[in-house]
Amino acid sequence: MRPARIIILAVAVVSAGVAGLLALKVAGGGGAPAQTEAVVEREPTVNVLVARESLPVGARLNPETITWSAWPKGSVVEGFITDQNRPDAMESLNGAIARMPIFNGEPIRQEKIADSSNRIMSSLLPSGKRAVATEISVATGAGGFILPNDRVDVIMVRKSQEGSSYLTETVLSNVRVLAIDQQIQENEDGSKSAVGTTATLELTPDQTKVIAVAQQMAERLSLALRSIADAQEADTGAADYLLSGGDGMPVIQVIKTGEIVNGGSPAAQK
Repeated sequence: MRPARIIILAVAVVSAGVAGLLALKVAGGGGAPAQTEAVVEREPTVNVLVARESLPVGARLNPETITWSAWPKGSVVEGFITDQNRPDAMESLNGAIARMPIFNGEPIRQEKIADSSNRIMSSLLPSGKRAVATEISVATGAGGFILPNDRVDVIMVRKSQEGSSYLTETVLSNVRVLAIDQQIQENEDGSKSAVGTTATLELTPDQTKVIAVAQQMAERLSLALRSIADAQEADTGAADYLLSGGDGMPVIQVIKTGEIVNGGSPAAQK
């Protein structure tokens, strides 16, 4: 046999042996190709000021109740306080007051907080509203289960002109309770009652006039607790006939034995 043929035959045998070994390794799993790891690109984040815990109305902000939290940059909306637009927010908002409930982890928004002055009640009042106090008791305050930030109707109970019966009328509807006595915060668990002698209500200027007249006419003013589902309904309704100056001109109302004897509409005489 020629030397060239011998060399070719030897190379073929070696190649066959190598191919066989590779086939055995692949079949045994030892030669499995390495898997390519998926590369996940993370969205850039921005530090947003959030609440460390749930804050009721009237609570003050401080380093123990607020903190910076990484927030997806694409999810940051106008109104969020970030370390880019307000890097000194932790210091400048120290002592600020929560005007509305803020939940744990919720971003702090400027419209939900008021300045850090000690005038808490005036800070809680929206522009154009007034705070007016009215006497209540367990009997007239829904058994003590009305809490700050609840919505109530104010019902006037008075004697008829003949004095033989009582008349009832809702003089204010769906108004917000700012405080019970000096308590402006809701109970932490929401289950305890708050028995007080005075309720402070958030009213419009016209509503303050209505309740001032109603307090003089009424045998009793009662607060009727509204459902939380009614919070979005209008809160500016009032018994307009109790307002003086229906044509915009100021007049004097005379109230005698619980009745308006001039300056009111005929409805007041019923």
